[in-house]
Amino acid sequence: MSLTVKLSDEEATALQAKAAAEGLSVEEWIKKLAEQEPPVASRPRQHIADVIVENMRKVPPEIMATMPKDGASQHDHYTYGLPKRKDLA
Repeated sequence: MSLTVKLSDEEATALQAKAAAEGLSVEEWIKKLAEQEPPVASRPRQHIADVIVENMRKVPPEIMATMPKDGASQHDHYTYGLPKRKDLA
């Protein structure tokens, strides 16, 4: 398989310099990059709900005390400034 990539002169020069710094041709350098394992995340994946709970634990109690108790049911009011819905209790 062959692959053609259009590069500016500056980009081509930069790639050639990086390859030469490792004593490789551009083709060898790109093959070496392709063979590398992708980086592994530094921490394990978490469910988004766990991430949110973890982040909310960092909010100081005095800030949490100022949060509206009806924030979920009246999110349009708090997010967009719409009138509060009266059909929700």
